[in-house]
Amino acid sequence: MRVFITGVGVVSSIGLGKQAFFDALAAGQSGIAPVEAFDVSNLGREFAGEVKDFRPRDHLSAVEARRMGRCSQMALAAARMAIEDAALPAEALKGPRASVVLGTTMGEADVLGELDQAWIRKGASAVRRAWIPKYGSTLLPIHVARAIGAEGGVLTLPAACAAGNYAIGFAADMIRAGKADVVVTGAAELLQELQFSGFVRLAAMAPAKCQPFDLNRQGLILGEGAGLLVLESEAHAIRRNARLVAEVGGHGMTCDAYHITRPHPDAMGSIGAMRQAIDRSGISADSIDFVNAHGTGTRHNDVAEAKVMREVFGGRKVPISSMKSMLGHCMGAASALEAIGCVMTLEKGIYPPTIGYETPDPECDVDVVANRAREGAHDIVLNNSLAFGGYNSVTCLAKPYKLPEPPPPPSLRP
Repeated sequence: MRVFITGVGVVSSIGLGKQAFFDALAAGQSGIAPVEAFDVSNLGREFAGEVKDFRPRDHLSAVEARRMGRCSQMALAAARMAIEDAALPAEALKGPRASVVLGTTMGEADVLGELDQAWIRKGASAVRRAWIPKYGSTLLPIHVARAIGAEGGVLTLPAACAAGNYAIGFAADMIRAGKADVVVTGAAELLQELQFSGFVRLAAMAPAKCQPFDLNRQGLILGEGAGLLVLESEAHAIRRNARLVAEVGGHGMTCDAYHITRPHPDAMGSIGAMRQAIDRSGISADSIDFVNAHGTGTRHNDVAEAKVMREVFGGRKVPISSMKSMLGHCMGAASALEAIGCVMTLEKGIYPPTIGYETPDPECDVDVVANRAREGAHDIVLNNSLAFGGYNSVTCLAKPYKLPEPPPPPSLRP
């Protein structure tokens, strides 16, 4: 069964809405700037891809905004953009055949931090009743489902930095298995103090810019945002005469089973995830036109990913780019935002650049789309997410009907 993307919505540090987002990506515009959300003066790092022009009341009612933390607010805003982009009628979300599947890393952890600080300063009696229904990553899809009227199943996938790809892959599998006709999916992540200080302590953060695959890269830069997509079965999309934006092909998932923060030196898990995504799409590696790299800008991750490219593609240098050079690393939301960048790449035929790429690294011998966008073939792309903890998740995305006819699902009969 084919699964199509019919709409996308974006809240990001470089723009709200898909067109502003992709225009900024194609222009190589950075959203990385000094943090304003909390005090970073004593942390030794001050830059992030913070969303600074998001006003909840532009997208949510006063009651909705009051009930939700900022992460849920961004997720709902992006969901409404995606539904509008898909021209999806409200009745298509009614009943058990419409679901919400979202990824995140920490959800509304800032609410827990605020709660803890109040408790420490004034005791348990200072905990506000209103905080309780805001906290918890499990509430993210519930808030969205309640607001858009989706009555099918809801699920949170807290799969580290690969959460967005996990959510998209799971949503597509639900549709292929006949368990849903429509799934609103993607991921959202909030920049917050606990996360920021933690990465500073890990010595993983660059001082001011993220330079994936560059010889002088110094680490990642954190970001935030939400990327939501509407996925539909082929039959449902055709029945309502929907615009088919892109097709979700195969999805690969593996685990390094090695280290919490460092990729396996042999990169076999990452290689396996890419090969799974390609094989399950019914294509060969030669069919891939572009790869959105995980591309964190850290020493070990970029070298490992370059090795993956060489192993999977052999002598062919496929154009690759890292949107994290502009967005920062948006943790759980990263691969969802980047999936939308890939969808726009398919539509526009433009590969976004990796900005800040100045000096090639001999250990990263790959075809980086450096500093300026590039036009090229744009039928089938891969979206890589090779995350902390060894979460490897790769999704194949294609122009509608550029992938071969998928095989029928296996029979459940004995």
